[in-house]
Amino acid sequence: MISFNRSTLVGLASTSLFVLLWSSAAIISKWGLAHASPMIFLIARFGTALAALLVLSPLIGLRWPREPRQIRQAVLTGLVMLGIYPIFYLLALDLHVTPGVIATVLGVQPMLTSFLLERRHSAPRLGGLALGLAGLVMVVYQSIGLAGLTFAGLACCLLALLSITGGSILQKNIRENPLGTLPLQYIAGLALCLAVAPFQPLHVEWNAEFILSALWMGLMVSVLATVLLYRMIAAGNLVNVTSLFYLVPAVTALMDYLVFGNRLSALGLLGMGLIVLGLMLVFRKPGSTARDESPARVVDN
Repeated sequence: MISFNRSTLVGLASTSLFVLLWSSAAIISKWGLAHASPMIFLIARFGTALAALLVLSPLIGLRWPREPRQIRQAVLTGLVMLGIYPIFYLLALDLHVTPGVIATVLGVQPMLTSFLLERRHSAPRLGGLALGLAGLVMVVYQSIGLAGLTFAGLACCLLALLSITGGSILQKNIRENPLGTLPLQYIAGLALCLAVAPFQPLHVEWNAEFILSALWMGLMVSVLATVLLYRMIAAGNLVNVTSLFYLVPAVTALMDYLVFGNRLSALGLLGMGLIVLGLMLVFRKPGSTARDESPARVVDN
């Protein structure tokens, strides 16, 4: 009989909450973009998140970095993880990439992280990487044919994928007081959005839909989900932590169908299946050769 202690249940609840919140990001963002341009939406989202973090910092004991090296590292991570990534993410949605498709493209992140971080790759892992790539090609191909995916939309998807992967690697290198860097990272991300805004079309409809979507993204995703993600990155093996992202495409695709009526074609569903199968091969537990790998823990409470 399988027994669950309190720590296991808390960890399961944390990871489940993270997947649900992260999966909702594309849906809520698409809703918000119906009432505002991408830069306005991001500025409202990051401004809300930063204000919440400034209020919560003394209450939850967040210690801001003080050493110049830590400040530089936090700013760089914030520019990539909370600046470049969400900008391309929202631009892709604004270019009519469906939430299900962009979530599926970003679902390749665990395999890309594994490929970049690990020096040696076994035959099953290489096979898994190949299956994941084939699945991604299928999803993109059906989206070009059926959903009108443009080259600009595809480019924004791929740039979002590269930036979230690079940002996660940078965040993993912040070993001392990682959560304390979060307010500074949001300052960097907000500053980048403000710098880019004059070169982008700007418009906003101040209605309940825009305000609610900005509050959800600012508080529930940018603060709560990001804090959960950073805790998991700090506590666990980065490759194993990012394997959670393979759950996001399926959950987002389901939400996309329920909310917007978008559905993946048979080819797209097959592509998603190949990505999941590839991830199972990439992250399957090896035999006795796993001496040099970190344990597969996600949250350490």
